[in-house]
Amino acid sequence: MNSVFEVQKTIRENLLKVLDNHSLEQLNKIPEGFSNNLIWNIAHCVSSQQVLVYKLSGLPTLVSEEFIAKYKKGTKPEGDVSQAEVDEIRNLLSATLTQTEKDFEANIFVSYNEYLTSMGFTLRNVEDALNFNNYHEGIHTGIVWSIRKFV
Repeated sequence: MNSVFEVQKTIRENLLKVLDNHSLEQLNKIPEGFSNNLIWNIAHCVSSQQVLVYKLSGLPTLVSEEFIAKYKKGTKPEGDVSQAEVDEIRNLLSATLTQTEKDFEANIFVSYNEYLTSMGFTLRNVEDALNFNNYHEGIHTGIVWSIRKFV
């Protein structure tokens, strides 16, 4: 396994533990001082990975456009998510990682639309995107761990 995927697998396993150890009410709660909740941050990781890796490579995403729109950068929870949505997000955490690794090994990422992130990183290829994605998911995992203390 490529080390970038080993890192992402560990991040996603940590996020799955949060899903498994918090009630639906806790996942949906937005604590005072925060603009989002546990489930939004977790789904945002899936949405962002799809945009950074697939969309910027000119490939179809593994999740719906509606999912991406709901959890993309600049959004916030517009209401509570259902248990069915939590279950979908749980599945997507694993499924998108597995498929991305297969697609990477199959060399389907042949082009990339260069992208300057809001943090000042220029992504020039899928390898840059995968590495930045791990950094991005690490940031949101830290936010998740902070929110856990207040739910």
